[in-house]
Amino acid sequence: ANASHPATIRLAKQRVRCRDCSRWSMAQSELASKYCSISNASKLKILSALTEDRSMTSIARENNVSINTVQRVLGNCSHRFIDSYEYLPAHLAFDEFKGVDRQLHFICLDGDNHQVVQILRTRYKKTLLKYFGRFSPQARANFRTVTMDL
Repeated sequence: ANASHPATIRLAKQRVRCRDCSRWSMAQSELASKYCSISNASKLKILSALTEDRSMTSIARENNVSINTVQRVLGNCSHRFIDSYEYLPAHLAFDEFKGVDRQLHFICLDGDNHQVVQILRTRYKKTLLKYFGRFSPQARANFRTVTMDL
């Protein structure tokens, strides 16, 4: 049950045939997803490690899985982070910060609840126009900008 302790589970996922309808089914367990040999607890531990500033290689070594497995876990949850271009908060706060390789990045926050709306790799006008140009005209018309020094 604890993903931090290595354990080997011999879970034989047998295929069985129903005598009545002659259909095949597979035995399932809550420990691992169907057709998968990596436990759900290990996947959750990998996902929580991905929120830290660490390399995928170190996460893979710590969890005794391959780097491809770490990438697959990240890819399986990436659909939750797809941007919606139909809504912009009423108040936006903009700033720039030094990020990777000491480059300046752009951050956009909701001015009311201080939630991050988007982080862009560069702060250049071309990038900002491209990002905000993706929003529908209705979404762009519903917000007003307030200049603030953060």
